Amino acid sequence: MSNSTTATKPEQSFKSESILQKRWRNFKKIKRAYYSLIIIGTLYLVSFFNPILVNNKPLILKHNGSFYFPAFGDLFGGILPVGYYEGSHFGQTKVFGENHYGPPHFRQLKKQFKEEGKGNWMLMPIYPYNPVEDMLSELPEGVSPPTRPDRTHIIGLDNRGRDVFARLVYGFQISLSFALLITFLSYVVGILFGATLGYFGGKVDLYGVRLIEIFSGIPFLFTIMILVSFLNPSFLLLVGLLVLLKGWIGTCYFIRGEFFREKAKEYVAAATAMGQSTPKIMFKHILPNSLVPIITFAPFSIVGSIFSLVSLDYLGFGLRPPTPSWGELISQGMSDITYWWLIIAAFMAMFLTLMSITFIGEGARQAFDPREHSRLR
Repeated sequence: MSNSTTATKPEQSFKSESILQKRWRNFKKIKRAYYSLIIIGTLYLVSFFNPILVNNKPLILKHNGSFYFPAFGDLFGGILPVGYYEGSHFGQTKVFGENHYGPPHFRQLKKQFKEEGKGNWMLMPIYPYNPVEDMLSELPEGVSPPTRPDRTHIIGLDNRGRDVFARLVYGFQISLSFALLITFLSYVVGILFGATLGYFGGKVDLYGVRLIEIFSGIPFLFTIMILVSFLNPSFLLLVGLLVLLKGWIGTCYFIRGEFFREKAKEYVAAATAMGQSTPKIMFKHILPNSLVPIITFAPFSIVGSIFSLVSLDYLGFGLRPPTPSWGELISQGMSDITYWWLIIAAFMAMFLTLMSITFIGEGARQAFDPREHSRLR
């Protein structure tokens, strides 16, 4: 009698995934949303290096055996003492045949170094133009801005002689930073206020909703126009006004409704019976289960904030010149339709940015759909 051996198959181990991991995996399946997130995120991170990529100051400058790094002074916000020198410091007393005082004209200084042949040199950024630098003195005689795209200025100059491509690049960073900051602050205010109304209810909710209705009834555009008429509209001031008058209201309604629904569930009653504090119940137990609507709404909030800034800049109530602005470029183009390249450049930059963020929003909404990954499964 022969003994038969039985081979036992090793049990397969399955790694459990959290709901967040499942949602992220589902988001990655939506290719247009996933790639849009990669592209927008990469461009935004790269935009923080604009001072060493798009600037009229050199990355490295060698003069009489000493090295200087003017562009990096801009990159670090002037912290490094390398951002400003008189032109005479480098032997530049004339620019375009005229006496020159003040900061060096580095592109002209580069030609001067080459002509002198003394071993001085500089390395300029990839695109050696600044968004607030006017180049009227560099235009040929008889030519006035705006100028059409050419090899030197790939999208031309605007009506003040500033490089359009440089203004688009810096405008992207300003617009997206503006929208992200508004969305973050709006969510902080909206979550705190909405959670309070939804959790406590009663008179707190009654009077709180009346306050929301008051803010909802304020005409946003007219209020901005009145305030801007006697205030100098800075970046932070506009952020504060948009958060106060517009941004937090939608988030507050979402969170209020979610808290009304969640506070009646058994896990909240259990936490209350265990003697946990009210803030802990609100923000540790209820809030994580109430974030899905506002997370999926966030990209669309960013789109709305960018559009608000562009609209205000177009109407002349936004950021003050010479701040790089898409809305200002559109306004210049609309003032004379022959400046078609200004309109197309600004609209294409805005269209591609908003379309990519909208794709991200659609992907997030589908990935966070509660019917897709229910806790009961």
